[in-house]
Amino acid sequence: MSVTKGLESLDLIRELRQQLNLSQKQFATRLGVSFKTVNRWQNGHTVPSRIALKLIQEMLRKMGEPGKRLLNQYFPEVESGYDS
Repeated sequence: MSVTKGLESLDLIRELRQQLNLSQKQFATRLGVSFKTVNRWQNGHTVPSRIALKLIQEMLRKMGEPGKRLLNQYFPEVESGYDS
């Protein structure tokens, strides 16, 4: 999992939320985490756990082309095995 640096993860969270048109609270609900957790990720105070990153990858895969672009950008090692 390559998205472990604070700046990369906050960019990913922000961009994914915008693509899905979700508030931080809505995004948190989808991932099964608290609003405060998503807020801390997006503000660069913490980074998503491995489990949260797996859930984010799944969200990206379900998005089609926009998700594939984000997978390529933030998870290049995973993306090499992605079939679409």
